[in-house]
Amino acid sequence: MQLVALVYFSILFFDKTLKIDDPVGAISAHGIVGILGVMVVPLTSDASFVHQAIGVVSIAGFTFVASYIVISIINIVTPIRATDEEQYAGLDSSEIGVEAYPEF
Repeated sequence: MQLVALVYFSILFFDKTLKIDDPVGAISAHGIVGILGVMVVPLTSDASFVHQAIGVVSIAGFTFVASYIVISIINIVTPIRATDEEQYAGLDSSEIGVEAYPEF
């Protein structure tokens, strides 16, 4: 139950305070709870909080750099973000050639 509360409040924090758009709550569900899981290890073994924190920062840094490189390569091959014109017209029209809800 406590982890559910942690996920819920971290979703609110990322959305309302930091203004980070995370529609499925992946940062909270995997990142925050994962960090908690790594940081409680010293409570049950002879691991060091400092070493665990270094591990968390290392994992976060590697993930950021690797993701940035992969997304940059994908964006060179095919743009990830739709243009303003495509968004205004509706992505259903630009991507599949039909209007999804013509009655509106």
